[in-house]
Amino acid sequence: MDVSPRRPRDWIVDSLLFGFAVGFGLLTASMRVPTLHLLPHPALFYLDQVLAVAGCAAVWWRRRHPTGLAVIMVVVSAWSELIAGATIVALFNVAVHRPPRVTGGVFGLSVLSCVVFVVLRPDPADPGAAVFLLGSSIYGMATGWGMVIHHRRQLAASRRDREAQMATEVRLRAEQAQLQARETIAREMHDVLGHRLSLLSVHAGALEFRPDAPPEDVARAAKIIRESAHLALQDLRDVIGVLRAPVRELPQPTLAEVGRLTEESARAGMRVTLTEKVDGEVPGLTGRTGYRIVQEGLTNARKHAPGADVEVSVTGAPEAGLTIEVRNTRPSGEPAADRPGGQGLAGLAERVALAGGTLTHGGRPDGGWALTAWLPWPA
Repeated sequence: MDVSPRRPRDWIVDSLLFGFAVGFGLLTASMRVPTLHLLPHPALFYLDQVLAVAGCAAVWWRRRHPTGLAVIMVVVSAWSELIAGATIVALFNVAVHRPPRVTGGVFGLSVLSCVVFVVLRPDPADPGAAVFLLGSSIYGMATGWGMVIHHRRQLAASRRDREAQMATEVRLRAEQAQLQARETIAREMHDVLGHRLSLLSVHAGALEFRPDAPPEDVARAAKIIRESAHLALQDLRDVIGVLRAPVRELPQPTLAEVGRLTEESARAGMRVTLTEKVDGEVPGLTGRTGYRIVQEGLTNARKHAPGADVEVSVTGAPEAGLTIEVRNTRPSGEPAADRPGGQGLAGLAERVALAGGTLTHGGRPDGGWALTAWLPWPA
């Protein structure tokens, strides 16, 4: 049921349909006047006119009750011929606004009304079969035209729904991409800043617990703190720069920078050795993941195994894959109780899985710890 206010276009359409119904009725009435003497009683002609006027007036309410109005007019048209114009409008309206099944039922009823009309209102001048074919053909054309408009509207509505669905999918994909970008940035910030800040923590703790250290040791520790803080701020600026410019990519390290990474740890006081046996140029994703594995291993050793010897081994070749191992001996000191951990290894495992590799970690028989990863390296 359509109860929305009529727009200017609706007023124009309704006026045209009302004019059609009135014109069709007047034309039929003018054709019937010469044969009034054939009617059983002249009053029937005036009753037919009254029904036609009522039918034409009902056209203005066709939007509110299309099916019910069409059924009533079809039933009345089984006797009244002047209401045929309004009945055509009603059939057209049902075909436009109702499903094909409903339209088919009403059209079938109109065909039956044509049969009844031929029986109730025989015309000696026109054969009954011709009257039936003419009436059912006109009703059929009106119904068919309305169904064409109905299907065109359905197609347009379906197209709008698809466009809306596509817009929603695009928005969801954009949100998903944004979420993935945020997760990537969060992971990078953890990997980049965790290593730098752990250096700061180690040397700041040394200054706190050794206030009587020689001036040269204090100066060296202060220099490392300053350098690490500067590098941490630089890394943070790089990450924030990516947030401000979405078209850029995050600054990514390569496996060739593992040597610099171990040197930084050595300058911070760690006893770390590096063994590299890599044949060929490591692919980008594999190299970046390998760098992050070494970085996380050194950071964990620094936080949780103070004073331990750390060995970093990087070996690999095309097809054989890239194997990375970070091992440390039993720590000579106790790790600080206020240093949380665990999130780095979980994120690292996810990163390795995304690269198609495997990651294992756990304690060693000598009381140390080992972190081992394998990454694919296609030929």
